Amino acid sequence: MHAEVQNLFVRIHLLYLAQNQDLTVSDALPLLEERGYRVGEREIKQELEHLTQENFLTAHGDQWSLTGTGIEEFKEITGVLGRVSEELLATGKKTSTA
Repeated sequence: MHAEVQNLFVRIHLLYLAQNQDLTVSDALPLLEERGYRVGEREIKQELEHLTQENFLTAHGDQWSLTGTGIEEFKEITGVLGRVSEELLATGKKTSTA
């Protein structure tokens, strides 16, 4: 997966993970690796900082937590991902049967 695309998916996953607990870089790393991302601590910290700049997360010490804006953004993302997923899976089915 291209780095820019992976970074976008990592950000989405970080928002998802932040719904359940405050995040640290060291806690997020194995969770993202389990999901198939090839990332290091530096990349995770950059993405957490990016989400903080966008006001989706707030930093306190070495932990990040979801903001109200982050909650709303994640809701919007899940709606879009649902539509995109349906469309792509439907297209994939058409392609495989053609």
